[in-house]
Amino acid sequence: MSVLTLASDPKDATALEGAEAHHARLAGELAGRVKLLLTAVDRDPSAAEKIHAGLVAFCDRSLLPHAAAEEAALYPVAHGLPEARLLIESLIGEHRCLTALVDALRAAPGPAGAAADARALQVLFEEHVAKENGLVLPLLAMTPEVSLAELLADMHHRLAGDSPAAGAQGDPNIKEGQDMHEQVEETGGCGGVCGCGGTEETSEPELDVREVPHALRHATVFGALDAVPAGTAMVLVAPHDPLPLLAQIEQRSPGTFSVEYLERGPEAWRLRLSHR
Repeated sequence: MSVLTLASDPKDATALEGAEAHHARLAGELAGRVKLLLTAVDRDPSAAEKIHAGLVAFCDRSLLPHAAAEEAALYPVAHGLPEARLLIESLIGEHRCLTALVDALRAAPGPAGAAADARALQVLFEEHVAKENGLVLPLLAMTPEVSLAELLADMHHRLAGDSPAAGAQGDPNIKEGQDMHEQVEETGGCGGVCGCGGTEETSEPELDVREVPHALRHATVFGALDAVPAGTAMVLVAPHDPLPLLAQIEQRSPGTFSVEYLERGPEAWRLRLSHR
């Protein structure tokens, strides 16, 4: 069944698709940062310290404000629907768990001690947004007396700075509804060009997204690159030459990363992405 069939209004259909895309971006960025932290702990403790700090900053800047905006804008309306009441109370409880895991990351004495909490945070967040995408958002979109587009616009305003939780460092990339839908259309989606895997003996952290869901792959790479400190590098391994992905990286961060091919097929392409 299509999104247009599920939604009671075309604007809500677009808003639903945009919210799901934004969830994919958040989950992908989190996955990329966590993966880079886990690999750097063993390979480069100095880089791991910076990646750990960046992960906490990402949670404070994006993940926690997103949860707070949901509770303020979406959850009260969904809680008023009898069929969603218990689910919303459960999701609020998961927000508390997410906050506790971020606090544990923040208090961890070092990246090695934070690794387990980081992985737990990733798993919980992915399960959390799956429930929102599969249950809460479609229910709101199908309810004629509810405007999902307006609710998500309210969330956007809160994330843009109206909410104290967003603060002065609100993520400029966070957009819900139509804005995020347009952003996804411009980038062209994943297109299946960035599945990667394999290993290489190097002190630099690697990103292996072979098991990452298709919709999260590019966001996972972007999130990992955001965690690469200046003057260091990340190794990406792909089953083909990822030229479309490299073009998106350059468009997203012009001149920031240099690319060095370590291996050019035929079964694996290994690339070092160095943060200048």
